[in-house]
Amino acid sequence: MAKHIVVVESLKDWQPDFPAVTVVTAKDYLSQPEYRDTADIRIINLCRSYGYLSTGYFCSLLAEPRRHKVIPSVKTLTNLSSKTIYRLNVDDLDEVIQKALKKRQGGPDEEFDLEIFFGRCEEPDLQDLARQIYDLFRCPLLRVEFSYERKWHIDRVKPMHLNGWAHGERKQFFIDALNGYISKPWRTPRERSAARFDLAILRNPREKMPPSNAGALQRFVKAGKRLGVDVELIEKRDYVRLAEYDGLFIRETTNIDHYTYRFAKKAQVEGMAVIDDPDSILKCTNKVYLAELLAANGIPAPRTRILHRGRAVRDVEFPVVLKIPDGSFSRGVVKANDPAELKSCLATLFKESDLLLAQEFLYTEFDWRIGILNGQPLYACQYFMSRKHWQIVNHGADGRSREGGFCTWRVEDVPKEVVDTAVRLAKLIGDGLYGVDLKQNDSGVYVIEINDNPNIDAGVEDEVLGDKLYDAVMAEFVRRMDA
Repeated sequence: MAKHIVVVESLKDWQPDFPAVTVVTAKDYLSQPEYRDTADIRIINLCRSYGYLSTGYFCSLLAEPRRHKVIPSVKTLTNLSSKTIYRLNVDDLDEVIQKALKKRQGGPDEEFDLEIFFGRCEEPDLQDLARQIYDLFRCPLLRVEFSYERKWHIDRVKPMHLNGWAHGERKQFFIDALNGYISKPWRTPRERSAARFDLAILRNPREKMPPSNAGALQRFVKAGKRLGVDVELIEKRDYVRLAEYDGLFIRETTNIDHYTYRFAKKAQVEGMAVIDDPDSILKCTNKVYLAELLAANGIPAPRTRILHRGRAVRDVEFPVVLKIPDGSFSRGVVKANDPAELKSCLATLFKESDLLLAQEFLYTEFDWRIGILNGQPLYACQYFMSRKHWQIVNHGADGRSREGGFCTWRVEDVPKEVVDTAVRLAKLIGDGLYGVDLKQNDSGVYVIEINDNPNIDAGVEDEVLGDKLYDAVMAEFVRRMDA
């Protein structure tokens, strides 16, 4: 039987008469090898904060590559962080809400809260509603805020935390709910299905370094026409009409705390074929998740350590590369050559995240980029380092970016170890479109990162395949929309 572990930020949060389960601090769960290397664990994350890049967020994020089952998942945390996203999830509950609250008198500005502990509430008449809300947002402790405006509706869903309320009758209810949760088998919520023939491409014409240039976007449009797909370029302002399409292709730099993720989530909820899908964005945009995933699956990568805010950093070999978890296009990536530079860099980067990565510096003249679509290699490029710089993109102090050169290859001419490693990693993420960056030297092949939104630019990645590259992407959308 799986072992349950409760994760808290302070052991003082767990009262002596709470259920007898294993309780560990978040810092120990994140840093101690015994938790990283042990399988068949169920994590109950009761940290005080689940905010993006907080310690509680990282506990949920890293549970997945460790193959631990966790509530709340990082997907749930992301859904709860945005009213726009969770409105999409609760809209289908309207009939259930009206039925459950039929006896409750409503009036102008009438409000009430429903507290849900592990899928249970204290009002029997509302238990079915509570369970369905919990199935949408599998968070241990939830507060659901209802308001009345011609009819009852959910105004907000937010997580609750242990400290500040665990006393009296609510305390006993928490104990009973937790005991009930621990005694039941793990349940995975069902995903909604997807379905078919107008495709939207989300782009930002003002983005300085977009994943596809104007020439590539037009070639995607033409490829769609060849396959009977009507392709339209859309922007942020078109969010309200997204459901008019059968598929969404995101060609704008993605991030969790960004409208690109909301587009992806809405497309998924609407049953559209979507690349990048929300799960891929979640996994690929966080380098801490990637480090754990690589280690858990024995995929070669530069030696990597996770650094924690407030903990001493010792035994660092210089030079060392420091990374914030969600940087892109070489942003948030710095190199420290000595202890003084390390101290200065850490002071700056820890302002953005509770965790950082310290990675072995491996210099090569170029990085491989292998484009993967639905688990199959699609294109291959070498990206060379910017002149007199250690990265492909050199972000200058003047705000300008300078990039190195490139060389596009036939996939079959790339060393087999490079392609096989890229495909293996991509399959661990999902079945979307990914760009896997790798370094190769005399010691072997090492994964640097995986991108959920890889570059496909006219004149670069398409230099070998030409129109066949764009046709392959559109054909995959057709397959998904036809499914």
